[in-house]
Amino acid sequence: MLTKSFTLLFYLKKRNNYAKGELPIYMRLTVDGQRIEISTKRKCEPEKWNSSAGRKNGVKEDVKSLNAYLDTLQSKVYDVHRQLIEAGKTITAESVKNVLVGSAVKPKMILEIFYEHNDKMSKLVGTDFAPGTLERYKTSYEHTKEFIRYKYRTDDLEIDKLDYDFIADYEFWMKAVRKCSHNTTMKYLSNFKKISLLCIKRGWLPRDPFHAYKMTKHEVDRQALTGPELQLITNRDFGQGRLAQVRDIFLFCCYTGLAYADVFKLKRSEIIDGSDGEKWVVIKRQKTDSASRIPLLPQALLIVAEYNEHPQCINQDRLLPVLSNQKMNSYLKEISDLCGITKAITFHLARHTFATTVTLTNGVPIESVSKMLGHRNIKTTQLYAKIVDKKIGDDMRKLKEVLGNS
Repeated sequence: MLTKSFTLLFYLKKRNNYAKGELPIYMRLTVDGQRIEISTKRKCEPEKWNSSAGRKNGVKEDVKSLNAYLDTLQSKVYDVHRQLIEAGKTITAESVKNVLVGSAVKPKMILEIFYEHNDKMSKLVGTDFAPGTLERYKTSYEHTKEFIRYKYRTDDLEIDKLDYDFIADYEFWMKAVRKCSHNTTMKYLSNFKKISLLCIKRGWLPRDPFHAYKMTKHEVDRQALTGPELQLITNRDFGQGRLAQVRDIFLFCCYTGLAYADVFKLKRSEIIDGSDGEKWVVIKRQKTDSASRIPLLPQALLIVAEYNEHPQCINQDRLLPVLSNQKMNSYLKEISDLCGITKAITFHLARHTFATTVTLTNGVPIESVSKMLGHRNIKTTQLYAKIVDKKIGDDMRKLKEVLGNS
């Protein structure tokens, strides 16, 4: 692989406490802006050194011997550079040095680096990362391992094989072999991109394999429960079992916009008295680490009161007795069947329902909805606004009235 630049310079290296006498001669290799210094094990008096030529001035035998040694060293460097090009290896200042000094350096491997990244991430779960984030990177690692075996018939691959073709083939494999959707594929490639950027920052990769590769997601139609569907689930009698419990927690999120991870860890202490005298939920969203401040609607307050004496809530200081995400979604499928609702109901649908049916449709400004959802960018909230046809119709009706009276 050709590099943008390759330079070699011999120079005298001064010590901090230098007063007079000979100085060590060093060789500096610079590859694409990356520098490395190597001692030549030789010395020279500063007054006899020709810095522009990188050689010692003079005609005596000791001078000729030193300069001949530097000439030989320079030839060896350029010979190593040529060998690396012919072998198709990634050329860095470090790789040239390693060949030059005969270091048996183990090549950097993709999966080895990926595994090390995930191992470090696992030690930061609960502080810098959420458990779900680690799981996504673990899954991405497994996909990468499977792809390398499929494409290259090997258990791992040197990082200098990372290029545009690798990324393009990885995308094709995810879609054609793993049958992943476009957006899911982009999520996994985004995880993998973090690993490649890590290699670039450490000087192991000379260029970004994702350069010129477009990672765009397709816009998704974000479904939500309609008002009648929300009432169907609310009014249905599920008795006193798990179905009723799951329904109540789901409805709580429909009226607060909280995601599963946030309601799961929600504590009683996170319900506070607001400046308006009403009850508010005040949390930091686990996904974005951004603040959410949500006034509690009467429907949500009734559910909180229902579980005030629940043993799990008392023992674990939880606001609601939330089951695992998998169990919640399993029960929600049963609830949708019993209510005759045909659309697929998952727990995350509650967040969409809050954003659209409960708030935007009823005229709550998008800026307020964005704050309550804990979005960092209002563009994220605008994705919900696109499906609120009723709100658009109401706004246009008001405009017609204004235009009609003018």
